[in-house]
Amino acid sequence: MPQITVDYSHPVEDAFDFGGFARELHEAAAEIAAAKPEACKTLFRPTDYCAFGYEDPRAGGHAIVHVTFGLLAGRSDETKERLTQAALELLRKYVEPEDGVVLHASAEVRDLDASYRKYDG
Repeated sequence: MPQITVDYSHPVEDAFDFGGFARELHEAAAEIAAAKPEACKTLFRPTDYCAFGYEDPRAGGHAIVHVTFGLLAGRSDETKERLTQAALELLRKYVEPEDGVVLHASAEVRDLDASYRKYDG
């Protein structure tokens, strides 16, 4: 915990410093949400196809990055807001889309269900 998922569209793949982003995001989660740094896990999931409004998806003028945090329940709304704001600031720092590509970034925190279990082997 936390379980972090970063979904991103293909136009930012070459412009995304995954390692730097994950490292600082884990530090932010430890500081803001009282998470243990060694417990932070981030999964990056690319997609080759995204659509934006009515534009032709093949035009490639838009890129999407969405960060989802899964945390054990009990964090305040303020903590969740601080964590999502930190994620957005880090995206600004670690994603530099090519000229002409508009980056649409978002982040959210979800409480993990009571059924959440993990295994480290």
